[in-house]
Amino acid sequence: MTTQPKLPASASASASTSASATPSSQAPTELVLGLEDRPGPLVGMLAALQHLLAIIVPIVTPGLLICQALGVSARDTNLIVSMSLVISGIATFVQCRRFGPLGAGLLIVQGTSFNFVGPLIAGGSLMVKQGTPVEAVMAAIFGVVVAGSFVEMGVSRILPFVKRMITPLVTGIVVLMIGLTLIKVGLISMGGGFGAMANGSFANGENLLLSGLVLAIIVILNRTRVVWLRSSAIVIALAVGYALAGWLGRLDFTGMREAPAFQVPVPLHFGLDFSWSLFIPMIVIYLVTSLEAIGDVTATSKISREPVEGPVWMKRIKGGVLLNGANSLLAGVFNTFPSSIFAQNNGVIQLTGIASRHIGVWIALFLVVLGLFPSVAGVIQAVPEPVLGGAAMVMFGAVAAAGINILASVQLDRRALLIIAVSLALGLGVSQVPEFLVHMPAAVRNVLESGVATGGICAVLLNWFLPDSTEPAAH
Repeated sequence: MTTQPKLPASASASASTSASATPSSQAPTELVLGLEDRPGPLVGMLAALQHLLAIIVPIVTPGLLICQALGVSARDTNLIVSMSLVISGIATFVQCRRFGPLGAGLLIVQGTSFNFVGPLIAGGSLMVKQGTPVEAVMAAIFGVVVAGSFVEMGVSRILPFVKRMITPLVTGIVVLMIGLTLIKVGLISMGGGFGAMANGSFANGENLLLSGLVLAIIVILNRTRVVWLRSSAIVIALAVGYALAGWLGRLDFTGMREAPAFQVPVPLHFGLDFSWSLFIPMIVIYLVTSLEAIGDVTATSKISREPVEGPVWMKRIKGGVLLNGANSLLAGVFNTFPSSIFAQNNGVIQLTGIASRHIGVWIALFLVVLGLFPSVAGVIQAVPEPVLGGAAMVMFGAVAAAGINILASVQLDRRALLIIAVSLALGLGVSQVPEFLVHMPAAVRNVLESGVATGGICAVLLNWFLPDSTEPAAH
């Protein structure tokens, strides 16, 4: 079941935890609209807009951060962000409606996942430094996204075995590692990004003012008692930061000016390539994302007054995880990044009392329309990186907090503490001192330079081979 840190709803896209965590969310006393109830158009649109406010920022932020870090052109960035909205809309529609084995048949929102941001930036940046053209790097990334999607689709067919191998202990370590490694990315964005590092303006007063203001507004609004202010904290903070950036002359609308009036989805815009150094870390993350999906589907089932055990529930989680992978395949083909089930829509269901899966049709429609008109992505793309960084730090911190939350549900005996200690030490160590791997074969070095891969592989192996004994230790 999904457990979320107490952060704004928008921050929790990546903060969902595994299915094995104990459910803590409580269903509303009475649902206004149940799973199969059909709302009128006005009610449907209003409920969908509340979901949209909670998800729009987390959907577009991963693509913006990856493109900015790798130096992708404004026009191509606009395409990637637009497609992230379109693909998220398609996935949300299928999750809610369910077609054959695809989808959970619940009010579920799916969007671009933060879990993959750190490894893709790290691996992609290394390829750029080695002289690989940015377009070729993106082709390799999308090839890996397509290949990795089959891992998750395969997981949906063998869930019992995977749940034995990827336990809550392993999931907690990997999610914590993802959050900790992402914090560096967020801090670089707060200072102005890699471009600011190159031109000497990194962490200057203006950049810190923009990022600090956004971060402060999110914290302040999250402590108010007004529910809609809390749930919209990140959107409001970004709007204020956007306005201040405009006043300072920091908005760049190049992407909007270069974008077509209407964006026809173009498959394989960059082509497809492959890189083992990118793929190995992605395998671990796809496995963890699969288990997070189980938790999110279970949480939505509970809130929607649907079964959380038995054949109906198992059918829902298999369909949800299968679509998670299938949509990542579609994302790679249409030039955007892997997606996952979002957790924060559960908060919106609790807030509104509306669990009707037919709301998903309106959410999907909004997302697809926003994505097909690139001027919308161009306006979002104009957000200066320090503004985005202020919000990203909260979201990335939420990922790390979610990892801690998972580990808190595990019995932390001596064995568990040993696995946590060794996995975190090695994972964080090689990400901070990659020179440690300098004498290893290039293929091994390229994989282990990802802290998430090193820590995750270590956690899986130690959890698999160290005996799980509850016998008292000898003195």
